[in-house]
Amino acid sequence: MSYMNIPYGLEGKSAIPPCHFNSIWKVQANDAYQVTKGEGFAAPGLFITYNGKGTLTQLTDRFELNAGSYFFVQEAVASTYRCQNDDWKFYFLDFSSLEIAHFLQLPVGEVLSTDKMTEAIQLCERMIDNLIAQPTGYAYSANILLQEILLLFARELSIEDTFRHTELSKILIDMHKNMDKPFRVEEFVKKSGLSRTSFFTRFRSITGLSPSNYMLKLKLESAKASLETTNLSVKEIAATLHFYDEFHFSKLFKRSCGLSPTAFRRLKLSGRQPPEFS
Repeated sequence: MSYMNIPYGLEGKSAIPPCHFNSIWKVQANDAYQVTKGEGFAAPGLFITYNGKGTLTQLTDRFELNAGSYFFVQEAVASTYRCQNDDWKFYFLDFSSLEIAHFLQLPVGEVLSTDKMTEAIQLCERMIDNLIAQPTGYAYSANILLQEILLLFARELSIEDTFRHTELSKILIDMHKNMDKPFRVEEFVKKSGLSRTSFFTRFRSITGLSPSNYMLKLKLESAKASLETTNLSVKEIAATLHFYDEFHFSKLFKRSCGLSPTAFRRLKLSGRQPPEFS
């Protein structure tokens, strides 16, 4: 007997702001290179410097764009940018709005260093190749690649992702894929390679729950899906998800949902919306 998986969605997260790709420049400049935009850039943009050095002046602010850095520039601000030391290699991407940068908590108007330059270059080159060859869906692909670049930098900056660690990401995936197995937290602690204290602290910082309560929530969500989409009995659902017995399962289900499993199924079949889990 198999368990029902749970639906995965954005869970009411705020809408992602649109970001439309306009163009990408690949520039290999010497000291003769200097651009002045008296009325500023027509659209927001992103400098990605992968070699050498350039400078950008916006009004009275001067920024040094060194190799291994990137910089989000606002539109409509008088700007001048030039090569330094006879060597500046960079990509410049312009797009419709900086809202996506703000959404991803990427600083605008600040030079940022990155250890992800190799990956950023690969994404830029893929974008250029697609724009040259123009395969089916190339415009759509350009927008996706732009967002991959922004996401690459955002994840590098994110304290939460740094704190999450790959080990805990694997643990969470493992828990979701093994809801029908008996839950033994010590096995997950061992798999993580962390001390028990560190595991519990980091797990709670990511999920807001203890490991056992997180797994209980998953099992109850799986039970909810089974009640909605199968004719399995309450006893069978409880057994599949390794609850002590159907009475223990029903008690936990009602505590979280406010309805017994049977009442929940009856309400769902009636077409009315049952309450969410607490």
